[in-house]
Amino acid sequence: MRLPFAESTRSSVGLEWELMLADRETGDLVPRAPEVLEELEEKSALERFTVTGELLTNTVEVTSGVGHTVAEAVDDIGDAICALREETEPRGVELLCAGSHPFAQWFDQQVTDKTRYHTLIERTQWWGRNMMIWGIHVHIGVDDVDKVIPIVNALTVFLPHLQALSASSPFWAGERTGYASNRALVFQQLPTAGLPWQLGTWDDFEGYLDDMVRTGVMADASEVRWDIRPAPKWGTVEIRACDGMSTLPELAAVAALAQTLVEHFSRLLDEGRELPGIPPWYARENKWRAARYGLDARVIVDREGTQRPVVEHLRETMEELAEVAVELKCAREFASLETILATGGSSARQVAVADAADGDLREVVQHLIREFRGGPTLREHLAALRV
Repeated sequence: MRLPFAESTRSSVGLEWELMLADRETGDLVPRAPEVLEELEEKSALERFTVTGELLTNTVEVTSGVGHTVAEAVDDIGDAICALREETEPRGVELLCAGSHPFAQWFDQQVTDKTRYHTLIERTQWWGRNMMIWGIHVHIGVDDVDKVIPIVNALTVFLPHLQALSASSPFWAGERTGYASNRALVFQQLPTAGLPWQLGTWDDFEGYLDDMVRTGVMADASEVRWDIRPAPKWGTVEIRACDGMSTLPELAAVAALAQTLVEHFSRLLDEGRELPGIPPWYARENKWRAARYGLDARVIVDREGTQRPVVEHLRETMEELAEVAVELKCAREFASLETILATGGSSARQVAVADAADGDLREVVQHLIREFRGGPTLREHLAALRV
């Protein structure tokens, strides 16, 4: 199977953000996406952003245009959210994002009426119906098809860092899971999802797709659901490992890390240098550790099996990539990674709210709604709960 890789601007950025729709008073998920999207379709037809449906009718996805910088893509997302709020506010619907909803049950949710979604549910059954998960997708442009697979492999070394930064699903169906990112382990139950196969070349990727299509596993490349995958249609590498970010600044920070990593690896390839890599058994263990412990994880960072605290290794990586971030004009967003590290990320914040509220997960949802709006800080919210 020959699969063309589209031309794209090197290290350009595209963002996709899956958002929950919830009742303003109760925090319960509401199936209002179809009516909201119907109103938005004509109004946003000429905009750079898009707002579309997803697997469940309680979800909308906002997507940026192609940004030359992280800021450009984030501005598109901000515009999309403003347009979306014009429709949700009068309906008493709030927006929020995390890898999972703290207390919603899968059997209460409605599947969007599209053939592709019904086909997915028919094949995957219980696991498919349990896909109450929200994430972000970060696309970074790659200027040479021969770089794509090596960059995917190198990014796998940093998958636990990205996963830990974004971890935001400590609760599932009303239960505290003990995981920072329960979503990471749920999503990999889908066919073709999970860690990318460690291939060598683009020809190997085409061979993989040929095998999958020929045996009826998938229809085309869009059904490759790897945590990090090539996106031939857009000419990008797409990072899909992250839980849904709870705030726009956090989305921008993770996008900046993704952009600087891809550009860094592209430069190493231009210089004929070897990219970092780890065996697949280490990658698998790292994914589990990041899902379990989030930013408290120790991860394996090289082929020799060296283990480091993920925060410590991330800070060293940030120092190494700082000049690249300046050149890509994302230094401000890149620096705000430190804010995530300082707060422990969304997962830790949610757990802190639950503890302060005697386990009341409706308070956690209200906290997520406030965060998405850019409302009170965690410290202010916890102080209010203790009054």
